[in-house]
Amino acid sequence: MDFFSDVGLLAIGSRLRLLSDRLYDVADATYRDHGVPLQARWFPVLRLLHDKGPLPVGEIAQAVGQTHSAISQLATKLVQRGMLEASADAADGRMRRLSLTPQAVTALREAKPLWHAIREELAARFRAAGIDAWAILDEFSKILDGSLGDAVRERAKNGKAGGVRVVPFRPELRAHFHRLNADWLRRYFYLEEVDHRVLSNPEQEILAGGGAIFFAEAGGAVVGTCALLQAADGEYELTKMAVDPAAQGLGIGRVLIEAALAEFERRGGRKLFLETNTKLATAIRLYESVGFEHRKLPGAQSHYQRADVYMVWRGRMAT
Repeated sequence: MDFFSDVGLLAIGSRLRLLSDRLYDVADATYRDHGVPLQARWFPVLRLLHDKGPLPVGEIAQAVGQTHSAISQLATKLVQRGMLEASADAADGRMRRLSLTPQAVTALREAKPLWHAIREELAARFRAAGIDAWAILDEFSKILDGSLGDAVRERAKNGKAGGVRVVPFRPELRAHFHRLNADWLRRYFYLEEVDHRVLSNPEQEILAGGGAIFFAEAGGAVVGTCALLQAADGEYELTKMAVDPAAQGLGIGRVLIEAALAEFERRGGRKLFLETNTKLATAIRLYESVGFEHRKLPGAQSHYQRADVYMVWRGRMAT
């Protein structure tokens, strides 16, 4: 689930599809265990026809919230399986009315105690978790109302127009340096002693030693940060890079790295390195794309317990 955690709400549709598939799998396994010739994905159509009687494809699609095409394709499949019968509508011969076959009626009768078991077990688990599933789904449905698309387009237009601005350290931004990095570290690892020290006093730990700190601003908010830590004369570490998860997709990380690289070059630096962890595959690909190469950690062990990747920037001439 690390991928879904990384991308957050951008993957909520995929996450919901995954949960839906897991529920289908449970129902299908239950049907198989009891020899009931049904599939979970057939349930809405078959149950609707069981409760309402014969209906045209259009009314079924509207009732179960699926497209006419999807229901038509499923109906064709169920007719082939002997679960549905299709006949011309008495009022409109161009329209098909679907009805259950005796085979389907028998299968649904056998499935009723299984539905009860599934419903009761889910209800018990939701109660134990203190979750009102339908209330949550109702609220989620309101969030996904017809205005969502327009609102997203407007937000995207405003975000693109505003762009991303990189600014240097100012005392009033100190809290953002701590917030962004601490949140990021807690999300993937934990704060080590060196992290507490640097994040609590960046002026002394980074700036006083000849380093630099950058912040990314977008839409009036501070959404990212990174630092250049001077390790030796002409040698710098790219460190403490963190981006607010809500700002992912805006290229914040790349903008911050480019700012750090420009400052490194402006200072005439000889070596720029970073330390990270193989767990952070997306970040590593970003570092590689701007010219960082994997190297063996020289000399003593890393000062970060979490670090198992060491990279050195090869410079722009080779990119």
